[in-house]
Amino acid sequence: MKRYNLAVSLIVALCATAVSRGEDVTAEARLAAQHVAVNICANCHGWQGRSIPPKFPVLAGQHAGYLAAQMHAFKAQTRGDPDAIGYMWGMSAPLDDEMINALAAYYAGQSPGPGAGGDAAVIARGAEIYAKGIANDGIPPCAGCHGPNGAGTAEFPRLAGQHAQYLLKQLRSFQSNLRDVAIMHGVAQSMAIGEMEAVAAYLESLGGT
Repeated sequence: MKRYNLAVSLIVALCATAVSRGEDVTAEARLAAQHVAVNICANCHGWQGRSIPPKFPVLAGQHAGYLAAQMHAFKAQTRGDPDAIGYMWGMSAPLDDEMINALAAYYAGQSPGPGAGGDAAVIARGAEIYAKGIANDGIPPCAGCHGPNGAGTAEFPRLAGQHAQYLLKQLRSFQSNLRDVAIMHGVAQSMAIGEMEAVAAYLESLGGT
């Protein structure tokens, strides 16, 4: 808890420095954001946003608009899954709009890592569901929003190369409405756990540029 409080205090100080000088605000916010990313966010999200523990999502190469939207949701306490409450509500509280945008740009500019290996049959099943959905169960293809290679768009997040464990946890949160996102609840509500695991394994297997 003491380390957590120190981290939040450091973010507050860096944000205050970034906005203290009028014409230099953008440049200083960028430098402050890099400092926060390297010295604080990296403790969970890894060097340049390529996390090692699968509990924490890979941020490298994620779309800036999506990252900014999630940070705003954490700050507003409207994203209610357990890790958001436990970690990100507090960490995002001191961030102003400029710092949020600068952090989002920093991570969007990092190169995603390589994909991970796994069970070939499970990955193949996940690829099929991702590309085609499961029509009989009313499950649409994930590729329709997230792109054929999982790279996402300005509106929908990048999924390629994300930890399978994290993806599975988010799918289950969408299914139960812990994360209240109507479109994803509609996708996940009919998915069996094995189908979620297969899609997650497939997406983790994808590297990206």
